[in-house]
Amino acid sequence: MSGLPDGLEAFVARAGWDGAVVAPLPGDASFRRYFRLTRADGDTAMLMHAPPPHEDPAPFLHVAAWLTANGLRAPQILATDAPAGWVLTEDFGNDRMRDWLDLHPGDETTAYAAAVDALAALHRVPAGPFAPYDMAVYAREAALFTEWYCPAIGLAVDAAGYDAAWQEALAPLLARQSPGVTVLRDYHAENIMLLGGQAGAPQGLIDFQDALVGHPAYDLVSLLQDARRDVPRELEAVMLDRYRAAMDISGDDFAADYALLGAQRNAKIVGIFTRLDKRDGKPKYLGLIPRVWDALERDLAHPALASVARWFDANIPAAIRHAQGALPA
Repeated sequence: MSGLPDGLEAFVARAGWDGAVVAPLPGDASFRRYFRLTRADGDTAMLMHAPPPHEDPAPFLHVAAWLTANGLRAPQILATDAPAGWVLTEDFGNDRMRDWLDLHPGDETTAYAAAVDALAALHRVPAGPFAPYDMAVYAREAALFTEWYCPAIGLAVDAAGYDAAWQEALAPLLARQSPGVTVLRDYHAENIMLLGGQAGAPQGLIDFQDALVGHPAYDLVSLLQDARRDVPRELEAVMLDRYRAAMDISGDDFAADYALLGAQRNAKIVGIFTRLDKRDGKPKYLGLIPRVWDALERDLAHPALASVARWFDANIPAAIRHAQGALPA
């Protein structure tokens, strides 16, 4: 087990998996690491290492327990040592929605319909005991754009005006958000597992540790304006209609809120992907910015984003926007 984190062997032994083969798995954009354990009899489990001070598995455990208690499919927790950052869970297998659709593109509508239906089921349950997705959080996230992206592109911008524009645009949404739903915050095709080996199978949830109580449109935006894969605009529209029908939502407010949260999330992601390069030495995410930027521009066209759109017009040069926000090589 050379090259593996200190303490892994001892935790695995305490959890009753001594002697299992440990295989590292590709990581995500965080400091967490993942491993698959395989026993001689073929049983498998997933091992997450979320070490302090950068990570804390306690929120993951808290949200997983709530999801399971409310009939949603989080992985079963098999063993934990939260202070040391270890969590052993049920293995959901290898069928991520993203990977499945790469191999089975004809299943796209079926897979997204199941993902939207899972969100509707989540939103029918009263919101969990999580912190609110309030203006302070929205503004702090949106500010990642001016804090990281703008300096990286060599722009000196009106950061105070940016914040004021978001405050103006989001105020009506906040008034419509109450009482709120559980927002998983990173609900997309790479964080949805297909548990039955087919596109319409029950869907397992992962990477939900940052859950808050917020607006139902947020996770829809995360799913349908995916930073990591192209979702056809026609499919996006069909799935929005499917969700609205499932939740009996009418009127124009939901479309406005979807655009607002799309712009907020996409601006945040551009900042995060830039930070991953500049601070964390992970340049691979820069190549995703043009896709995110394209969605951001579409969201900014909605009248609900007028204040933010004016800021972009005044602060982000046309050449950068035409290049879809790509950072210079």
